[in-house]
Amino acid sequence: MKVATAAYDLDWLDSWAQYEDKLDRWVSEAAGQGAKLLVFPEYGAMEVSTLDGAEITGDLERSIRAVSDRMEDVQNLHQRLAEEYKTYILGASAPVVDGPGRPVNRAAFYAPNGVQGHQDKQIMTRFEREDWDIVPGGPLKLFDTALGKIGVLICYDSEFPLLGRALQEADLILVPSCTEALSGYWRVRIGAMSRALENQCVTVMASLVGNNEWSEAVDMNTGTGGIFGPPDKGFPQTGVLAEGTLNQPGWTYADVDLSAIANVRADGHVLNRSHWDEQSSRVDSVILSPL
Repeated sequence: MKVATAAYDLDWLDSWAQYEDKLDRWVSEAAGQGAKLLVFPEYGAMEVSTLDGAEITGDLERSIRAVSDRMEDVQNLHQRLAEEYKTYILGASAPVVDGPGRPVNRAAFYAPNGVQGHQDKQIMTRFEREDWDIVPGGPLKLFDTALGKIGVLICYDSEFPLLGRALQEADLILVPSCTEALSGYWRVRIGAMSRALENQCVTVMASLVGNNEWSEAVDMNTGTGGIFGPPDKGFPQTGVLAEGTLNQPGWTYADVDLSAIANVRADGHVLNRSHWDEQSSRVDSVILSPL
């Protein structure tokens, strides 16, 4: 299959029709290149807060609520596009108020057959905890699709090996991200590449890019799209199937062969995924050894 992952820049929107046109252009471009799976980044939905004007958009809490209030319309739009272009779409994540508590960071996943699901972020970064007051959502999920088994680790989640290990059956792990600085981009990229190594799978990283003075939430963003596998049989020696140009908006594409994933798991030069459990007996007791 061909996978498309976004380096996505935000726009100031003067109308809902403008947002519909933008998403249609992005999806039609990737689908026109033959992509069957499209990945948008973390917090890319924050641009819909601009529809409520500068006063709302410039206020962190009110912009969070404004985005959450529009998510039903956002989801309907993405579902229509997934069906129209016959492609799976991981939509850009958004703060979503789901019940009486604080918002969660949620990425919705749309299938071309009209079915949709979602994945909530598990572990919050400091700015989500201390400034946004975003809270962990529901459990990790493994989506069983016509393209294979797919998991999602939203940004910071990709930096935690046990979350990745919980998705060991996934053929692909999608990593939508939003990182302010180059160091943040590389933390998530290193996490995504590490999960590909450990699980002997493919990870797909999408990034928010560009600066937005109108927003307190997503004012500065650094990154690019990347698609990674284990540096082993059937994959590039660097593990990099494709990477975009830093901070340049657009799609990054790669062809992903599920048989290559199965083959490297069965007969790779190393078998990280199979040998994972051997760690346990080796770390039960660490001996302090003075020199």
